[in-house]
Formats: sequence, structure tokens, C-alpha cells
Amino acid sequence: MTKDGSEQGSDKLGINTRLAHSGNSPHDYFGFVNPPVVHASTVLFRNAASMAARDQKYVYGTRGTPTTDALAQAIDALEGSAGTIVVPSGLAAVTVPLLAFLSAGDHLLIVDSVYNPTRNFADTMLKRLGVEVEYYAPDVGAGIAALIKPNTKVVFTESPASNTFEVQDIPAIAREAHEAGAIVMMDNTWATPLYFRPLDHGVDISIHAATKYPAGHSDLLLGTVSANEGHWKQLYESFCTLGCCAGPDDVYQVLRGLRTMGVRLEHHQRSALTIASWLEGQKGVARVLHPALPSHPNHDLWKRDFCGSSGVFSIVLAGGGQKQQHAFLDALRIFGLGYSWGGYESLAVPVWLGDRVVAKTPHGGPLIRLQIGLEDVADLKADLMRGLDAAASA
Repeated sequence: MTKDGSEQGSDKLGINTRLAHSGNSPHDYFGFVNPPVVHASTVLFRNAASMAARDQKYVYGTRGTPTTDALAQAIDALEGSAGTIVVPSGLAAVTVPLLAFLSAGDHLLIVDSVYNPTRNFADTMLKRLGVEVEYYAPDVGAGIAALIKPNTKVVFTESPASNTFEVQDIPAIAREAHEAGAIVMMDNTWATPLYFRPLDHGVDISIHAATKYPAGHSDLLLGTVSANEGHWKQLYESFCTLGCCAGPDDVYQVLRGLRTMGVRLEHHQRSALTIASWLEGQKGVARVLHPALPSHPNHDLWKRDFCGSSGVFSIVLAGGGQKQQHAFLDALRIFGLGYSWGGYESLAVPVWLGDRVVAKTPHGGPLIRLQIGLEDVADLKADLMRGLDAAASA
């Protein structure tokens, strides 16, 4: 997506216009605004010859329905991708493409600041299947070339990073990976394709936990995986082989959430930046880890590649340990203590970095990740002050 929110080479429709109208043609369904929710396993064929040839669009529920196609087409319009698969969770959106493109004996490079369940999958199942897993520092950039081996098949990126929000130089990493014949995957859940389009920056496979901003209401699980032209066929065939398909009601709810994602994201962004900037001046806060702030060490990189920021960032308390961290969290009244993010409600979670291998930079105090929801900023500031006062008294 270009900086003005339009697709390159398109008729310059704005992002909210495209969100409102992509993935559905009402006149295909008697003029109804929303596509049908198709519950399907068996699909009937016209005759035996048709069944033998599989010469119709839909052949079985696991391979797609009008409902899943509507969401996939909407995501393709946002991503600029050749095709998108829809899977039952954000974690499935990570595991399916890794299984699709890795084999025993292959080497996988993963950023060390990755989402912990991604690390767990790599360290358990992929290693058991004979994949060599290695972690790299998030600031590696073009230096990734020194880590690539003859058997490196995939470089897995996530930017900004989970919990600590380092921004990776994705174009440089993609350039070096492609030079060596490896493919690049990116978990782009934080930015969504509204604020960063991975395929435009050299990524081959774009991954999203649609559980978060596309769904927007903390009430379902879903993932999407989008591929460029060169990798779509292998991704889709592997998806069909694994049978990892999502239920139609959840798919429909995400498509429904997509219609308002642009206006929700803008609110999340505005409130989060206001609160992050305010927190930088509060006693008891050592650092605010938000890439859209000029104080962030990767701010220039973020500004170069991204056209917006979402509602999730972290803070470092000024000293102390778990006692202060828990006191902060327990004092909150509006922020809920719960995992995930992207819903309408604000959340806070303690951050643990003990699983990291190379990205072990000390932060000087306990970390807390904040999801800024749709509540009024003044109320959220007051709640955070309760947390800071409690941490100072602990």
C-alpha cells in the first residue's frame, strides 16, 4: 500500500472504501450486502464425469467455500497477494507455512524476539522433524547473509518484535535471503496490511493473527496466510493436505470486523501514541518501547517502511522486579489482565524475556506490555497512574 492508503496501480480508492467493499459482490447473491455463511462438508457434483474431473469451483468444505473465499479475496486486496488461506488461529497461520516450506535437514532462521508460541513450535515440533533452528538478533539487517547456510530454506521475521518492539530492516533481510535462495516469512500482525504490506518489501509469505485487529472484539480465533505468485501453489497445496480449515461463522465475523478495521485502527493508533508520549514523562517509567516515538532506537527505520502504528507497546518500570510489576498490574481497574490484543478493550500483561538466546539486552526494570483499546484516553491515563503509584509503593 502506498503512503496515501491506495493500492499501487489501482484506481486510488481509499483504504476505508476498499475495506468496506472488498471480498464481496452483492449481486452475486441476489443483492444482499453481506456474503452468505456457508456451512459445508459435502459438495454435490452434477454427474459422475464432473466428479471424476473435479471440474467445479467447490469440491469439498476443507478446500474453500463462498464464505472463506470472500475473506481470502478481501485479504488479497489488502496484501497484494496471489492467494490467501484462512486457518483456525494465529498460531496455525505460523505453523502451516513453516510445515509447507521446510523439510528434514533444512535450516531455519528465526528472529530471537519472536512470539513465544512460534519459538515453542520451532524448538519442539520442527526440531523433532529434523529441521535445524537458529535464532538471530532483530537488528541484523543485511548481516543476515553471514548466518545463511547452503541448507537455509526460510528466514522468519516479525516486525516490530513481540513485547520489545524492535523494528527489522525487512527489505535488506529479504534481499540477502533471496540472493541465497531462501524464502522470507513475516508475522505482520502488529501493523496489519493497512500500515505495512510485507510483499511490497520483499517478503514471500505474510502471516496475520486475524484474531486481533481484523476480528476486533476478543471473541474468536482465526489466522490468514498470504503468498506471492511464486509461493502460492505450494502454500495452498500444503494447506489442503493438512486439512487445517477455519469454521464459517468465525470467518464471517472476521470479514464483518474487517469493514471497520480502518476506523478502529486509527483510534487505537491515536490513543496509543498519546498515552505512550505521556508515559515518557511520568515518574516511575524508565522507557517506553513504541517504534513510532522519536525516542525509539529504530524510529527512523519504522518511519521509512511503515505508514502507521497500532495500539500495542511496552513500558519499562524504573527499577524493581516482579513485586513492582505485579503491584502495577493488580492496581489497574480498566486495563484487563489477559493475553492477546486487538480487541476494543485495553489489556496489560507482564513481559518475560527468559526464552531469548541472542537478543538479551537488559532493560533495567520490569517490562509490561499494554494494549490500548477504544476507551477514553483520560480514563486510561488515570488507570495507569494507579498502576505507577502502586509500583512505587511496593
